[in-house]
Amino acid sequence: MTDATMNIGIEALNVYCGVAQIPVPVLFEGRGLDPARLENLAMTNRSIGLPCEDPVTNAVNAARPIVEALSPEERGSIELLVTSTESGVDLSKSVASYVHEHLGLGSRCRLLEVKQACYGATGVLQLAAGYLAAAVSPGARALVVATDVALVDARSEYAEPATGHGAAAVLLGDRPRVLTLDLGAFGLHSYETMDSARPTPQFDIADTDRSLFAYLDCLSRSFAAYAERVQDADFVATFDRLALHTPFAGLVRAAHRKMLREQAGADPAAIEADFQRRVEPSLAYPRTVGNLCSGSVYLALASLIEHTPLDTPARVGLYSYGSGCSSEFFSGTVDAGSRAALAPMRIGARLAARCELSFEEYAQLLKENLRVLVPEPHRDVDVARYDEYLDRVPGRPRLLVLTGIDNFHRRYAWH
Repeated sequence: MTDATMNIGIEALNVYCGVAQIPVPVLFEGRGLDPARLENLAMTNRSIGLPCEDPVTNAVNAARPIVEALSPEERGSIELLVTSTESGVDLSKSVASYVHEHLGLGSRCRLLEVKQACYGATGVLQLAAGYLAAAVSPGARALVVATDVALVDARSEYAEPATGHGAAAVLLGDRPRVLTLDLGAFGLHSYETMDSARPTPQFDIADTDRSLFAYLDCLSRSFAAYAERVQDADFVATFDRLALHTPFAGLVRAAHRKMLREQAGADPAAIEADFQRRVEPSLAYPRTVGNLCSGSVYLALASLIEHTPLDTPARVGLYSYGSGCSSEFFSGTVDAGSRAALAPMRIGARLAARCELSFEEYAQLLKENLRVLVPEPHRDVDVARYDEYLDRVPGRPRLLVLTGIDNFHRRYAWH
């Protein structure tokens, strides 16, 4: 599937999904949403940001454990840092510049920010993998961080309970302990559509039906493009496991069902058995977080690795979709070492430790959260006001937080 001499992929992976969450049924009840639609959503909890969190803090809090585990020489080998976000804080200055500063990375580093809804991080991952595989800078690494905040409120109706908060950090290099990429094995499908957008720094809009159909159509077409590149590729037989972009778990189930009907003519019993074996493990974390935007597929990958037996190497088919739209189907291999590589990040334990919010607490925080991306010349953030939530997290974590803005320059501190 790829040149055996190439060994490029994900060396380390971590996700940060905030310190607070609200049970989805509680949010449904508080908004007066139809409880009959809970089953189709297939979500249990939704991560919620605090008003002292923004795309910069999310990115740093996701990437810091990865960077701190590196030797000084390894940190110096990171010569590309890219943030993928729908939540930019400036029309010129990148989020990556703040992230670079607070991660303490060296000055000999390319800094970029990219945007393509929920696809951006995968596009960067593939471009970075090609750069590393070219070996023009032997031993180089790339750090890709997908980071976003949620701007949904009651206006978003059923999208509100499905929208997550946080970041996924992916370190790429030639020692891929988490996922070895199948270099050159990918399929693309992109076109212009207005299925969702963020026209202002305080509001997301979405054409839900258009977005769902685009997601499903792009999965079929990007896999078809993959199959044109990769001889004998078969959606059922080629991939031991699947990790798909997860706007909500119910959509992934529908996408899997569609593909097995199209590709294999499978009956309902066979579809369900295949879903439980190849897909369900990837949904354990996304069900409790919500849509992590371009970090979503990497949250699903982490969930898959930590919730499935990996006694022997397994090929994973991955699907990334971003509204607007751009999509990619690609693949790689994982093994028992993948789980060992993820273990120090304690992703499951940190998700379980998030404090639970009541609907009233959520509604109060929401008013302030909707301000986080608004360009203001001056602002102070009273971080101590949110200690009541941080103090409810076992082993209260030390986090980077937003403390204010001076002449449009954002201030951060460890808290």
